[in-house]
Amino acid sequence: MRAAFLSFIAALVILPLLATFLGGFKTLGELRAAPFGIPSEWSFTVFVDILTGSAFWGYLRNSLIISLSAVVLTVLCASMAAYVFAQIRFFGSRYLQSYMLLGMMFPFATAIVPLFFQINRFGLLDNPLGIILPQTAFSMAFAVVLLRSFFQQLPKELFEAAYVDGCGYVGFFFRFTLPLSTPILATVGTFVFVQSWNNYLLPLVVLNEQSLFTWPLGIMQFRGEFIVEWNRILAFVSLTILPALIFFTFTQKYIVAGLTRGSVKG
Repeated sequence: MRAAFLSFIAALVILPLLATFLGGFKTLGELRAAPFGIPSEWSFTVFVDILTGSAFWGYLRNSLIISLSAVVLTVLCASMAAYVFAQIRFFGSRYLQSYMLLGMMFPFATAIVPLFFQINRFGLLDNPLGIILPQTAFSMAFAVVLLRSFFQQLPKELFEAAYVDGCGYVGFFFRFTLPLSTPILATVGTFVFVQSWNNYLLPLVVLNEQSLFTWPLGIMQFRGEFIVEWNRILAFVSLTILPALIFFTFTQKYIVAGLTRGSVKG
C-alpha cells in the first residue's frame, strides 16, 4: 500500500516533467495530437535553435546573477539574525522574532503594489537590485526560523570554551558556528535559489528592458499574437530547469541533514 501511494506521488511529479521534456522534440501538430506520447520523429531543431541563440544565455545569466545574489544575501543576513536570536538574550527579542514571522503569513503577491512604488522611489526599476533585495527580504523569515532552530542545538560548552580562550560572539560566529552549520545553510540556500529562480511576478513588474529579463520572462518571446509555439516553450522550460535540478542534486544530502538535525532536540 505504501509503495503504491509513493509511486502515485512520484508519477504526479515525474510525468509532467517528462511530458515537458518530450514536448520539445515534437512539432506543434504532433504536440496537439499526442501531448503525452513519445515523438514519432525526434527533432532536435528547437533545442539547437534555443541553445545557439544569444537570448537564452542572456536570460540564464540574468537569472543566475539574481538567484545567487539572493542566496548569498539571505544566508548571510539570516544567519546573523538567527545567531543573535539563538545565543543572545535581550529585551524585546521574542517580540522582534514574532514581528519577523508575520511576514510568513502573507503571500508575496499581496505586497506587489506597495513594493513597486518603493522600488520606483529608490530608482531600482530595470535594475537587478530591484529584484534581489525584495526577494532577500521576503526569504528572511523562513530562513531565520530554520537557522535559529539549528543554532540553538549547538553545544553550549563549545561557546564557553571559546569564550575562555578570548573568542567573542562575532569570532565564534565566523570561526565555529558557520563551519558547523553547512547542512542548514545549504538547505536555506537551496530553497531561496529555487524560489528566486522560478519567480515570475516580481521581474515582470520591475524589468522592462529585454536584455535584463530572467528566464520566466524570456518564455514570453514564444507567445505571439495569433500563435503560441508550445514546443519551443516546453524546450525552453526543459533547458532552464536543469540548473535548479543540478543545484538541488548536489545539495540534497545537506538539505536532508539540515532538516532532520533541525527538527529534533539534542
